[in-house]
Amino acid sequence: MELEMKFQKLKDSIQGLGSVAIAYSGGVDSTFLLKVAADVLGNKVIAITAKSTTYPEREFKEAVKYIGDIGAKHIVIISEELEIEGFAKNPIDRCYFCKKELFSKVRKVADDNNINAVLDGSNADDVSDYRPGMKAANELKVISPLKDAGLTKDNIRELSKRLGLPTWNKPAFACLSSRFPYGNEITVEKLSMVERAEQFLLDLGFRQIRVRHHGDIARVEVNAQERKKFFSTEIMDKVANELKNIGFKYVTLDLLGYRTGSMNEVLSDKEKNSVKALD
Repeated sequence: MELEMKFQKLKDSIQGLGSVAIAYSGGVDSTFLLKVAADVLGNKVIAITAKSTTYPEREFKEAVKYIGDIGAKHIVIISEELEIEGFAKNPIDRCYFCKKELFSKVRKVADDNNINAVLDGSNADDVSDYRPGMKAANELKVISPLKDAGLTKDNIRELSKRLGLPTWNKPAFACLSSRFPYGNEITVEKLSMVERAEQFLLDLGFRQIRVRHHGDIARVEVNAQERKKFFSTEIMDKVANELKNIGFKYVTLDLLGYRTGSMNEVLSDKEKNSVKALD
């Protein structure tokens, strides 16, 4: 019953907006949001996807397909995060710079198309994580209806399955810039290394993976349920050889496995709060 109340609250809030532009990534949350918005508002919905060097081509192609399946209008914008002052140096509030540029461009598209509101796919779980991008959302008056309705990631997966969305069990994904330790410069070449390495692991059949870029070292994270698969001589040799060919000198497996935001584990509470205090 609680889930039904949350779902109805979401639909009511979207209905009240009249027309919406959704910052769409092709992930679990934004796909669910787009589907519900399209069901509620029909052709008064625009999905806006940013094409950039931090967004893998495979994710972009999937996003285009999902939007087509839902039947929403789609607009592609170009986002060059590496050209944003401060972004490439990879400070702890890097996501703020990225999201501010993204939401500014989405806002302009919305205004140009006489759309009332800009939405993003933040959910109720995101409140407890370190997410400096929320500051940019607040500044640009981006609405997070999933979060406002109290919908968690598990809630969204359950409802997505009910709606027949192929993303209901899609692994979590974050932009490629999240693969670098804070303070380590991000370049096009490094982003390409990460994208190629992760694509290789996906092609081997792994589903939830990250390749963290620590200079000469690739730190591979795989889902806890998939770690056993990694421990075969054949797989280890294939991964080591391919990642060395890509440009890494050392290839390591993180024994803790995949977890979201592992680069944030080195941040002190003071550092996290210094960004939150700006909200």
